[in-house]
Amino acid sequence: MPTQPLVRIGARGSKLSRAQSGQVQRRIAAALGVPPEEAEVACPLVIISTTGDRVQDRRLQEIGGKGLFTKEIEEALLDGRIDCAVHSMKDMPAQLPAGLCIAASPEREDPRDAFLSHSAERLEELAPRARLGTASLRRQAQSLHHRPDLDIELLRGNVDTRLAKLDSGQVDAILLAHAGLKRLGLGHLSRSLIDPVERPPAPGQGALAIETREDDCNLAWVRALRHEPTMIAVTAERGALTALEASCKTAVGAHAWLEGGVLKLVVEALTSDGRERFRHTGETEIAQLADPAASARDLGLSLGLAVRDAAGDALGT
Repeated sequence: MPTQPLVRIGARGSKLSRAQSGQVQRRIAAALGVPPEEAEVACPLVIISTTGDRVQDRRLQEIGGKGLFTKEIEEALLDGRIDCAVHSMKDMPAQLPAGLCIAASPEREDPRDAFLSHSAERLEELAPRARLGTASLRRQAQSLHHRPDLDIELLRGNVDTRLAKLDSGQVDAILLAHAGLKRLGLGHLSRSLIDPVERPPAPGQGALAIETREDDCNLAWVRALRHEPTMIAVTAERGALTALEASCKTAVGAHAWLEGGVLKLVVEALTSDGRERFRHTGETEIAQLADPAASARDLGLSLGLAVRDAAGDALGT
């Protein structure tokens, strides 16, 4: 048994974050040749409280953006208090602090949004003026685009908190990432799943981001965590995010998938009230390419810029 930690893993304290980080912890231990029963000693989880977790009464856009789920953890990484961080990829800003990188992403879980309700199977079946709980500007805008009559209720907090508000009748329906529900063993609660092409999820949804210092980006245990198809798809989606994140109040969805050697991508942005939606789709051959990730990023950037140009001044309103 190692006398000192080999890899210290930074993570948030939520039940979901602990579940996700525990999966990665076991993967890292295996890559280092550490027996499962010694994983906690060799690769301890270092729980770090983030501003995004502490401030629950406002939308992230109002208090600084989704980087508030990563800021304190990234500071610990830069300070050398941890050796890697495990994030939900959808929480990662387009730009990372200098000296850090997204070094790996394991195989992606289901990227779709899940619809949960006790009164309807699908969002389209909700009663007029039903209350939909969400803190996501994207989910709000996409839902209002299809159902402009809905009342949107701000709903932040962990998964248990959101489920409790649904069960107590404070809202009639909620939207959550199906991946998170599955990782918590709650996938059966989803009444239906949202078509990811019709309503693209957040860039990177369903994937995990393993963040390290740039100097550690290609260590052997890091490379062992990489699932190349996931990383290619996520790179395309984050390329679109990079092109569109100039407006922090823009509702952005992106979904990439591989069909054979072809990478396909749909990108959309909406006004917050859902009245205007701007979409572009594209694809690129990546089979046999020396650097498929670069081609994926270029596709994402080009579609994101096309959406931004089509929207003009409409986004962010």
